Amino acid sequence: MASLGAGLHVTRRRGAGRSAVVERRNLLTVCRFSVKTLLDRSCFETIDDGSQEFINFVSILEQILSHRLKGQTTWFGYESPRSFWDYLKAACSKVPHNCIRSIESMENVRSSRAKGRAWIRVVLMEKRLSEYISSALKDLKNTRRFYEDGAILLGEEAGLLADTLIGINTIDFSFCLKGDTLDGSCPAVIDYTPYLKFTQNVDSISSDEEEMRTLGSSGSEGSTPDKMATAASIFTEQSNLVSKCKRFEQKYRMVIEQKGYLEELVRLREAQLSEAVSHNKALQQSLADTHLSHTLEKEQLEYIVLELQDQLTVLKNNDLQSRQELTAHLTNQWPSPVALDTNAVALDTLLKSFQSLQQLSADMSLSQTSLEPSHTLSLEARPTGTHWHHPGKEETPSLRGLCGSLTSVASYKSLGSLKSNECLASPAGEISSPGFTPS
Repeated sequence: MASLGAGLHVTRRRGAGRSAVVERRNLLTVCRFSVKTLLDRSCFETIDDGSQEFINFVSILEQILSHRLKGQTTWFGYESPRSFWDYLKAACSKVPHNCIRSIESMENVRSSRAKGRAWIRVVLMEKRLSEYISSALKDLKNTRRFYEDGAILLGEEAGLLADTLIGINTIDFSFCLKGDTLDGSCPAVIDYTPYLKFTQNVDSISSDEEEMRTLGSSGSEGSTPDKMATAASIFTEQSNLVSKCKRFEQKYRMVIEQKGYLEELVRLREAQLSEAVSHNKALQQSLADTHLSHTLEKEQLEYIVLELQDQLTVLKNNDLQSRQELTAHLTNQWPSPVALDTNAVALDTLLKSFQSLQQLSADMSLSQTSLEPSHTLSLEARPTGTHWHHPGKEETPSLRGLCGSLTSVASYKSLGSLKSNECLASPAGEISSPGFTPS
């Protein structure tokens, strides 16, 4: 029975050790995959807090730093959980120009896990994550004080981890340390789905196989490799990592040059944009001034048009009034049809009297020839307006001047329909004008 219990205990220990090795190997493999995924993704887009690759990388790094971390023993013998920030605060205090004090003084970061997450983001922006990890691993006293046996940071793979994290220095990170991502209440969860279909580059497949063989040989329970062989494998792995770091450095320099070119191009475009904005403002101001002057000129022209319309209306009214006055004046001066009929009757009477006088004059001239000179009438007894005919002379009408030019009475009556000053005349003057020849 004792031998059976001892065998079960040994089997359990071997199973626990095998599971710890598998866990360690899986964390390191996924960490290497996450670093490569970040590098590939950074070539196409900017990495920020919301990127799934960055979230997975941070979760894996937290799992590695918290792997087999010892708890804190109180005075009563109880063991409380501890965060990796306590280890980093103690082990990285000797790093020159470290950010430990600035993270401790953050107001919005209070829990230990939140401070550890803030530290990861700060050192990624400073591009010093590998430097901090290497400095912490050199402090073996604090490392053994905070971690149990079998932890990743106490194994030989810890140096490979620090070398793997060098490649992240080629990525430019920019994070906000005031958001909800620093909440220490939620645990770090790793999403293994992207790494199940992850494809590596041809250059890194051989080095990854060598790393896996090294990890498998170092973690196998049945084999006890020699220290010299382990050191040789580690040296080979480090040389491979150095060559990879050189390649990454070349890519980093190329990226830096491209970044400088893009920054210069952005500055040039910003200067052109500011110039275009100022020119646009000037054009808008000139357009506003032109619109204002056009509005004022339009108002002035409208006022002038209204004034001219008023003047035209006044002139039309004055012209109409003048025409009405002229028409009334001419109408008042023109004789009425009754007066014209009266004048015609008087004219007929005058003509009849004239004809009778003319006949009388002819009779008197006939009687004069038969009478003696003694019987002639004296000059004082002659009737006024009589005319004596002498023999041998033409008979000339002596009373033509009393009639005027009245060739037609109907034409004189039609003068009432005329409205022009050129065709109007005084009726009295027409009647008294000489030149009428009786028919």
